[in-house]
Amino acid sequence: MTSPQQTPDSHDPAHSSGHGTGHDPGPPHGDGHGHGHRHGPAHGHGRSHGNEAGHGPGHSHGHSHSHGPAAPVSRHLRKVIAAVLIPFATAVVVGLVVLWPGGTPAHERTGVGFDRQTEQGKVVSVEQVDCKSVNAAQVPPTGDTSTPEGREALAAQQGECGKATIEVTSGPEKGRTFTEIVQPDAPRQLHEGQGVVVAYAPDAPRDLQYSVTDVNRKLPLALLAGIFALAVVVVGRMKGVMALIALVMSFLVLTFFILPAILEGSNPLVVAVVGSSAIMLIALYMCHGLSARTSVAVLGTLISLLLIGLLGSLFIGWASLSGNTDDSTGLIHGLYPEIDMSGLLLAGVIIGSLGVLDDVTVTQTSAVWELRQADPGMGPRALYRAGIRIGRDHIASVVNTLVLAYAGAALPLLLLFSIAQSSMGTVANSELVAEEIVRTLVGSIGLVAAVPLTTALAALVVSADRTDAEGLPVAGGRKSTAGRGGRRRRAK
Repeated sequence: MTSPQQTPDSHDPAHSSGHGTGHDPGPPHGDGHGHGHRHGPAHGHGRSHGNEAGHGPGHSHGHSHSHGPAAPVSRHLRKVIAAVLIPFATAVVVGLVVLWPGGTPAHERTGVGFDRQTEQGKVVSVEQVDCKSVNAAQVPPTGDTSTPEGREALAAQQGECGKATIEVTSGPEKGRTFTEIVQPDAPRQLHEGQGVVVAYAPDAPRDLQYSVTDVNRKLPLALLAGIFALAVVVVGRMKGVMALIALVMSFLVLTFFILPAILEGSNPLVVAVVGSSAIMLIALYMCHGLSARTSVAVLGTLISLLLIGLLGSLFIGWASLSGNTDDSTGLIHGLYPEIDMSGLLLAGVIIGSLGVLDDVTVTQTSAVWELRQADPGMGPRALYRAGIRIGRDHIASVVNTLVLAYAGAALPLLLLFSIAQSSMGTVANSELVAEEIVRTLVGSIGLVAAVPLTTALAALVVSADRTDAEGLPVAGGRKSTAGRGGRRRRAK
């Protein structure tokens, strides 16, 4: 149904051709929107044709709305971005092919730590017995109970222990049972029906071949992962689905490329750079689409990763950090002495910073793009100033998050230093803490640098584009301005 009055836009000189501005004379057809498809090069006439089946040559409005994905950029700008990213992506693919491992190299099991043969088990029964009757703990021959060990042994002898019967539920000896004594002060108590992980030592005496090393947590972990995936899909919808797929792809790259390649003796830094770049390309383009806006975020992330790699390499070497500071790294060095442990430390810094970097660069790029669409008249300087104000808030929250994440992971270690009443300088100078300090500060510098770098890059790219939101060329580099009623007038 037509309105008796024409809108102000219908008399604008820019629409003098008479096409695409009038209202449909009859009732709406099909979807009722009347948006046609533009044919040929767009020159500002707003000509549209109702070429849907059964609609006839009806006229429609020549304007569009800026909902959905970002406005397209010009073909020239896409070529410039592609000229930078295609060689980079090609180099990543070549690196994957050259460094791709044949699999995790075999080694003889040591039976230490994680390097043990394990099977699944189940607690069949638990009975309470006197600790003395099972010799669960021995008081030192001297009777000295002044030490923590002596006091624990005395307390264990005076209490009741749990005598658990464990059934092996996997492996060649499925169905075999053995007993496990659990002291009353043990941090992990067993109960009937509980699933456990048992270690198998084939060279030990038969009665000592099996022992409980951990509990089976597969069900609660799987349930938590399911809740996480459901929350992401419900809130993020299709973007959430793509984010989950990208997460799976990241773990595949980590599991089947990065870890085996390092174990095979490849340089950990080179492997980390190639693997992180592959994860970055897969995750960003899969989650945010193949667009100029995503490409700018990729470039900002790449530059920041290079900065993190350079700073990390400089300060890890300068601070003489070996990367071999705990039982896990010591075991890795013992099994694979050819691995460069300091390079492994640097690789961890790069991979650990990648996830937060993606967040920063995508947010800054999207902010600049949205600012440009909200006010097409903004130049690169105005866009940068507005974007960097958003970025400063992002910096404050991200850096605090990163520092607290590392502090939380090292909390038991910090407690040990607090118990020892060590000075702050002594604590910071120890290699265990110094590693975390370097990891945190190098990653934070990269994150801070990513904000102005990505914001400036996005402002330059979106300002250099010479198309308006509808993909039309703009004379003199000026964008169209919004008219009344939410419609944009095309430049004359």
